[in-house]
Amino acid sequence: QLTDLLQQYAAAFRDPMMLQPPEWFKAFIYCEAFLQLPFFPIAAYAFLKGGCRWIRTPAIIYSTHVATTLFAILAHILFHDFSKSEHAGPQTLRERLVLLSIYLPYLLIPLLLLFTMLCNPHYKHVEKRKRK
Repeated sequence: QLTDLLQQYAAAFRDPMMLQPPEWFKAFIYCEAFLQLPFFPIAAYAFLKGGCRWIRTPAIIYSTHVATTLFAILAHILFHDFSKSEHAGPQTLRERLVLLSIYLPYLLIPLLLLFTMLCNPHYKHVEKRKRK
């Protein structure tokens, strides 16, 4: 069932990375499983509770890590020669842009989180002044 769904997705959006991931893509998948997924319940707790300024540093680390991995993925989609792939990849600019649009939200959401952590006054670090 799930393998059929994966096959259908890969064929519809011409995403061979899901069927035959390059080694660097596999490394990103392991990072997602062991670094990013554990962050989600922690972040959900912090944001639902509210007022948790301690989430700033983990959120900055998470969002910069995810954005960095997505830049590599998006560059691969835009510039890689998929004609040599075992599975059908995007060949036209339109197909590349369609596949890019699937991955793009995974870049935009972490960038919004990063922007929030860096610019929202609630999350900015306030220095405690020493008493003399």
